Amino acid sequence: MRICRFAVNDELFYGVLEGLDAAGEPGDETVIAVLDGHPFNGINPDGRFVRYQDVRLVAPVIPTKIIGIGKNYAAHAAETNLGSVPVEPLIFLKPNTSVVGPGEPIQMPWQSERIEHEAELAIVIGRVCKEVPKERAADVIFGYTCANDVTARDLQLSDGQWTRAKGFDTFCPLGPWIETEFDWEDVAVQCSVNGTQFQDGNTNDMVFDIASVVEAVSNAMTLLPGDVILTGSPAGTSVIKAGDTVAVKISGIGTLKNPVVDRE
Repeated sequence: MRICRFAVNDELFYGVLEGLDAAGEPGDETVIAVLDGHPFNGINPDGRFVRYQDVRLVAPVIPTKIIGIGKNYAAHAAETNLGSVPVEPLIFLKPNTSVVGPGEPIQMPWQSERIEHEAELAIVIGRVCKEVPKERAADVIFGYTCANDVTARDLQLSDGQWTRAKGFDTFCPLGPWIETEFDWEDVAVQCSVNGTQFQDGNTNDMVFDIASVVEAVSNAMTLLPGDVILTGSPAGTSVIKAGDTVAVKISGIGTLKNPVVDRE
């Protein structure tokens, strides 16, 4: 089931995408079944339908917090000169003010001269949880979405910690929707810039799998419905600049596209 969040005349709704094409993408026949309230207490359609082409998708969720897992692909850790892979999940935070949705611009801050894309599979938490053992991780996951953990690489290296480098406004595109029925194993995670592919990884290459990540994060902090965990980025990150269009594609979910602009 694909859960989206969308705007109609500046009013926000959740809905379920129906009538996707053979490739699982929206087409001329796609409609959205409008939900009564948010989906974390159950999927409750209110009986209304809207045409997909008549709405504007926004970020599928605005989490209370975004938790990133650093260096979770060995090849990416090597290419960024950030040291060897950790012996346990390396956890960092991004503010929820960094979230933007599909089609919304990534803004280039003046403080950095090297800003890079990082395509990632994102976990969306479905209920309040803490200290979740690996064998129960699936019970607390609502679904998955695409994410771009945009990073000011020069600031990440110079600051010695990652908050500023990953925390600028617009540095966490999410979307285009949440897939609730998703097998995360053996899934392609890709990113292209202006149609040229730079990242082409697979979730099988994660150092720490989904269950281990949920266990580690929930052992450190309470997770709330809608919280997002970014599971790491494969190798191939590259510099982006104003005028580019970045597309993150995850097999079985969809494609998240964002233009890049200079910050005003």
